[in-house]
Amino acid sequence: MPIKWSAVRVSQAMDEVEAQLSLAQSFIDEALIKVQEARRIPNLASYIDQRLARLELDIKDRFGCLKAGVDNIRAAIPEGAIEAEHESGKHGTTQSLI
Repeated sequence: MPIKWSAVRVSQAMDEVEAQLSLAQSFIDEALIKVQEARRIPNLASYIDQRLARLELDIKDRFGCLKAGVDNIRAAIPEGAIEAEHESGKHGTTQSLI
């Protein structure tokens, strides 16, 4: 059964999201370095270190979740839908009568 939404446009949107996440990666890495540096401050109170450790974990996990979310969306596109849309586009488009 053909889908009514554009699998190609969803795929292209995920390409754009991945590109933005790639740009953000260097900033995320820099933030992690700063957190790790803060954890090495001499005589740091353990309750502060615990919070810094939690922040480090949150940064890693949440950024990983964003990447996984993109993968999940790609996986939800029905198999062959992109190819079928490309194939139907070769013959031009017509307006639906429904």
